[in-house]
Amino acid sequence: MEINSRFVEDSDFVTELELCQLRLMKDGDLDWFMMIPKVPGAKEWIDLSVDQQIQLTKEIDLVSRKLKSVNSGKINIGSLGNVVSDLHIHVLSREEGDRAWPGPIWGTKALKPYSPDRLVFWKKEFNS
Repeated sequence: MEINSRFVEDSDFVTELELCQLRLMKDGDLDWFMMIPKVPGAKEWIDLSVDQQIQLTKEIDLVSRKLKSVNSGKINIGSLGNVVSDLHIHVLSREEGDRAWPGPIWGTKALKPYSPDRLVFWKKEFNS
């Protein structure tokens, strides 16, 4: 599966799920995942079959629960696609007082540098 170059620049590979490639955004402030369905040409949720939509929902649930198990914040789930139109879903944990709280996080810049240690941690979480 070919991944948009913007996704590769902005995130690191975590694991392959049944439907999606799971990536961790290079954000030093937040645990922020991007899920990219392995469906060529998919731009919208409706480009997925019903079975794929069900599988995507299960995978969003899995990622959200893993995230919630280590973060106490509010789970945000979004699929915007205004910058890169390929279908992708963001799953992240927000905390009161984060850099954009309570406003939208989209388009804001991290205040802290990205730590590769977070990638190592999440790879272990999803591959154990």
